[in-house]
Amino acid sequence: MTAKINLEHIAIILAQPKIPENIGAVARAMNNMGLSRLVLVSPENWDLSRVQKMATGSSFDIVEKMENHEDIKEALGPYHYVIGTTARIGSHRPAITQPRYLAHDLISISQNNRVGILFGPEDRGLSNEHLRYCHSIAMIPTAQFSSLNLAQAVMIVCYEIFVASEDKATKFTPRLADKFELEGMYEHLKDVCMKIGFINPQNPEHWMLNIRRFLYRLPLRAREVKIIRGMCRQIDWYTEQLEKIKKEEG
Repeated sequence: MTAKINLEHIAIILAQPKIPENIGAVARAMNNMGLSRLVLVSPENWDLSRVQKMATGSSFDIVEKMENHEDIKEALGPYHYVIGTTARIGSHRPAITQPRYLAHDLISISQNNRVGILFGPEDRGLSNEHLRYCHSIAMIPTAQFSSLNLAQAVMIVCYEIFVASEDKATKFTPRLADKFELEGMYEHLKDVCMKIGFINPQNPEHWMLNIRRFLYRLPLRAREVKIIRGMCRQIDWYTEQLEKIKKEEG
């Protein structure tokens, strides 16, 4: 089977961008490579005139239609697959892929799923808090100096997506659970795991990160999320019954 990347399903998401001109430059880079969905999360120093200064020509259309959100969870909610970008690596942020390999993966994923590619603030990049919402993490290979201008980084990723948008043999990827569905499931899992003593209630997010990383390797459909939540509800019910028995015996 052959398919192309569905560019309409791919959004560039900028978390807390600090320099308005960089937003305009990002819109221009996206326009060069055929992407049109731009999402902002809590931009600092907002000045539309400075954004438009860099978004020349038909890039104005991207700026006029871009979304603006105050909350990262709200911004990512509609997306079924989220990729974080980072120049820093570590135990909490493994560099799983590179833009070229990511682009080829998106050929199948983008057919039935909305994809968000997340970039962090210019001065510090994405935090661990941001990356916990990402299914995958991409790092752009560089020489000795790893820091890239925001628009440069976006251009590289968009270029690889554009090149990979030619006809390719692909596998079928079904519609996945979106972030609203996944975050509800993770909150339910966290509550249940604390209730049965599986994770430390003093630092539950640290332990949940491992669970998230495990499940992100198995992109979940909406009905699979419902199955997991059904299991959680059954565990809730069972632990409640045990508590009742203990009280009656006490």
